[in-house]
Amino acid sequence: MRVVQVGKYYYPYVGGIESHLYTLCNELKGHVDLDVVVSNTAAHTVREVQQGVSITRCAALGTWASTSLSPTMLLELRQRPADLVHVHLPHPVGAASCLAALRPAQRLIVTYHSDVVRQQRLLALYAPLVDRLLARAEAVIATSPDYVESSAVLTRFRDKCVVVPYGIDLELFRRTDAHSHEAARIRERYRGAPLLIAVGRLIYYKGFEFAIRALAGVPDAHLIVIGDGPLRGSLEALARECGVSDRVHLIGELQNAAIPPYYFASDVYLLPSIARSEAFGIVQIEAMACGLPVINTALPSGVPFVSRHRESGLTVPPSDVEALTRAINELLRDKDMRETMGRAGRARAELDFSKETLARRLLELYAA
Repeated sequence: MRVVQVGKYYYPYVGGIESHLYTLCNELKGHVDLDVVVSNTAAHTVREVQQGVSITRCAALGTWASTSLSPTMLLELRQRPADLVHVHLPHPVGAASCLAALRPAQRLIVTYHSDVVRQQRLLALYAPLVDRLLARAEAVIATSPDYVESSAVLTRFRDKCVVVPYGIDLELFRRTDAHSHEAARIRERYRGAPLLIAVGRLIYYKGFEFAIRALAGVPDAHLIVIGDGPLRGSLEALARECGVSDRVHLIGELQNAAIPPYYFASDVYLLPSIARSEAFGIVQIEAMACGLPVINTALPSGVPFVSRHRESGLTVPPSDVEALTRAINELLRDKDMRETMGRAGRARAELDFSKETLARRLLELYAA
């Protein structure tokens, strides 16, 4: 079967959908004849083979509303005699290119990663494209049942929706001697204090300001945030205002391989996101795979589907500092609870969120 994956960008570009596409393609490449068509970040087209995956990065003439403008994507798709086209949304240029390039006999599957939440100007142009594309598709993949029910777009196409959650390489998050050694060094760096960890870009919907405010009510604990972004300065200022600047550590971006020891060194993982722009929270799976209990928020998205309340962690209302503070203190006080939830999280990650399970579910859908 000849399959074309259409995405916005591809590794080494960093992003949740890009990481998913990278993992997915490396699992599918031995089972289908695979081609990847994405945008470049420069004004020229690049063709390459990366780990056995053929990738075309289409020239971008610029961006508008965070959308890469790649007019040659349409031509690239027309040149590929694919049996099945699998497009990942949101991706306005990809949606328009697929609609124009698809032949009647070609099958179409859409993975609907998230709604467009903030960019209303873009949405006015994009929404009709999405409706036409989903109407043409034989299946629409959602990453959680919660998102199907909370998305005004997906509820209109509920009869086509198939839930296929994200999957990760769990072996990267299995404890090794090297991980344990580095985790011990990290704990020593913070003098053995309780450690809270969060990973993500420092942007509005991640809600890191609520984690910083909650820390004021969690004596002795330190908060480590891995990631960078435009809110770094304001978060540092907030930490000073709350009197916790000596216990908040914004350590910037790290290579993926450097992150697991921080999970193993920590006591609790925090996902304090405040808007449904956080559609799933893949980092929760990473933390669960490392045996960490998770505190997430009750967003109308896939976030509470990943780590379930009182099973692999605790779920609190978004933007609620008091509830977040209580949840952190409850877990830090009870080691047995942390360990029980950590084991449950690892078991759920192995059952539902492995890259192998992701590929098996998709190959079954391709073969249907």
